[in-house]
Amino acid sequence: MINFVGRGRDAIDYIVDEGSFEENLCGGETLDPEWAESAVVGSATLSGETVTVIANDAGIANPRFRMVYAGLMGLEEGFKMAHAVYLTIKADKDKPLAEKRPIILVVDTPGMSPGKVEEIIGIYKSTGAYQLASAEARRAGHPIVAMVVGRAISGGFLCHGLQADRILALSDEFGTMVHVMPLVGIARVTKINIMLLEELSEGNPVFASGVSHFYNLGGVDEIIESVADMRPRVKAQIDEIRRLKAAGEYDKVGPWSRLMSGIKRGGRKTSEKVIELMEEEFNLALSSWLGGEDDGFTP
Repeated sequence: MINFVGRGRDAIDYIVDEGSFEENLCGGETLDPEWAESAVVGSATLSGETVTVIANDAGIANPRFRMVYAGLMGLEEGFKMAHAVYLTIKADKDKPLAEKRPIILVVDTPGMSPGKVEEIIGIYKSTGAYQLASAEARRAGHPIVAMVVGRAISGGFLCHGLQADRILALSDEFGTMVHVMPLVGIARVTKINIMLLEELSEGNPVFASGVSHFYNLGGVDEIIESVADMRPRVKAQIDEIRRLKAAGEYDKVGPWSRLMSGIKRGGRKTSEKVIELMEEEFNLALSSWLGGEDDGFTP
């Protein structure tokens, strides 16, 4: 069985038309090949259609930021991926919805770089820029499909994957790892005994890692059982995303749709109640935020 953990670059040819990937070519512009080399960006074709591909290469480290290795999302990596998305948006800005090129995210990242230098400079501006770029591309009509082939963990997955219209993942049998935070990390932050967390994870997908648990939470839209199925399923999802966006059904793609899926699948048992309570609190506070009649302010 093929295992793509740490081999995100190798997975590209299994998803797009074999041999079609042109690295560092995005939207007709060429990026510096020595810039953030572990952030793999470029163009390819899928069933003959041009697509933008963004992936991680865990085998390349960043010599300027020593904590960027093993596929971690770093400062330069986030900006490079965001740049690739914006070049895609720019290239297709005058095209009709049906011709907006898809963006395929090949996900294998253990998280964001924990380096002190990156924190000081502002890594969250970088990864936040990538999330914003992805959200803007999604709203502009570009179909975005994330294909998790290895690790999809913590802040790395937050910026590289979770803004997609649809998220697919190879099943657990391929060594795929999807989780918010390792139980060891949760234990350190919450001060809860790890044995108790392991027990809780058996019945609560919020605490557990694994593709099936994230499917129950709605975090994964489709589980792929065969490497050979990746290419046709990604293509099928792109077609479905286009159909929904053409019909104006944007609530059926993207993060909101996954929240609704998690509720339907029983993985998010209290989400609707929490949303209801937050809306009540918001409405109660709204008048004071806008200013009331007592202070003479007219919104």
